[in-house]
Amino acid sequence: MNYKSGDTIAAIATPTGSGGIGIVRVSGPEAISIAKKISSAEITPRHALLTKFKNGDGFTIDQGILLYFQAPHSFTGEDIIELQAHGGSALLNTLLRTCCYFGARIANPGEFSLRAFQNNKLDLAQAESLADLIGASTERAVISAANSLQGKFSEKVKELSAQIMKLRIVVEASLNFPEEEINFLKDLNVSSKLSNLVEKADRLKKRAREGKLLRDGLTLVLAGNPNVGKSSLLNALTSTDRAIVSNIPGTTRDTIEEQIQLDGIPINIVDTAGLRKTDSLVELQGIARTISAVSNADLALLIYDISILGKLDDLEPDLLLAQFNDLPDPIRKTIIMNKSDLTDFPSGEIRKNGSSVFVLSAITGEGISELKDHLKSLLIPESEGRDDSMTARQRHISTLEDCTNALKSAASSFDTTGAGELLAEDLKSCANSLEEITGGNCSDELLGEIFSKFCIGK
Repeated sequence: MNYKSGDTIAAIATPTGSGGIGIVRVSGPEAISIAKKISSAEITPRHALLTKFKNGDGFTIDQGILLYFQAPHSFTGEDIIELQAHGGSALLNTLLRTCCYFGARIANPGEFSLRAFQNNKLDLAQAESLADLIGASTERAVISAANSLQGKFSEKVKELSAQIMKLRIVVEASLNFPEEEINFLKDLNVSSKLSNLVEKADRLKKRAREGKLLRDGLTLVLAGNPNVGKSSLLNALTSTDRAIVSNIPGTTRDTIEEQIQLDGIPINIVDTAGLRKTDSLVELQGIARTISAVSNADLALLIYDISILGKLDDLEPDLLLAQFNDLPDPIRKTIIMNKSDLTDFPSGEIRKNGSSVFVLSAITGEGISELKDHLKSLLIPESEGRDDSMTARQRHISTLEDCTNALKSAASSFDTTGAGELLAEDLKSCANSLEEITGGNCSDELLGEIFSKFCIGK
């Protein structure tokens, strides 16, 4: 993509379709010149100007509001103009072509945000959270993305990086006194400080995982033999008749997906084909898709028909789990005993041998609320109810994972050898990797990959 920074770029900043208002945004050195050619009016920074918008032939296209944000006091750090017109698609495209006629080019995806990053208006994590805020599907995701946009996640990362750098400086200073290096570092409680850094990195990594959960949601797969009530449970959890329910084994041949929300966490529920030995090529394809779905899931609900159980004392969670040893590991699994309406067994949670088993009826709804409470306890982040949740992405988690492992390795190596040279290098590597999160140390390829996924006008 062409991300030439000296160009003046333009894009429609509002969604496709018709609406009361539509906005065309222009950023770059020619922005004010373009504004004057379009409006032929006196333009003052940060003043809303009601004016006529004219094309290259001087014909009036529309009448609307023109706003001018003078550099460096703008989103991108450059001169920006916004043309707020009536929100018709043809009208906005005509305005966009007019801006290009007067010297702009059409912006690439995320190019406005990229320029904000390049001009130090946002760091990289904040820029990503801006895209997360736009794409948020729940109120909790909105709050988390807004917190990260305000810099809360970046502050935590920079705080950890600064503490690592502080220790690195102390370690490197000791290298000037090789004869006393080991004692010098021991006197400074370097081992204790390393342990503290590992704890903080682990804690931040956990917060990042919670943030990714709020951003992406999670996937819950329903698995089990044919006719145990997987499709009925999908319908019960989603309060719909999304899946066809039948007594005929093998009715569900492909995965069926539906989304719900539990306390603001989007959960994608996947109903799958029944697991059994079969010679049917169609069923075998469905079973293969079931196994694939489970391997990509955050949690699998393993569903059984409780009506075939003689008495509750016969319930053995370990034996039930063993029936699904062929499913991918590691993955969190919860045992569901369905069809309690066909028995005298009470619904609810049963604890046995350290495992939870949920007895319920997908038909009558008994036990469904207990299951949902269990899902919340497993899946909802510990930050539930807090207003300091933060959004994060997989690349942040991977970087923090690498940093945590490097710190643990450095601590172990230092406890064994007491040498400062290797420790200094490990600490330097950790600090550099953390800078990738905020953009202080990242490649053009990474920037291109991140911003190419943004919308055109942002």
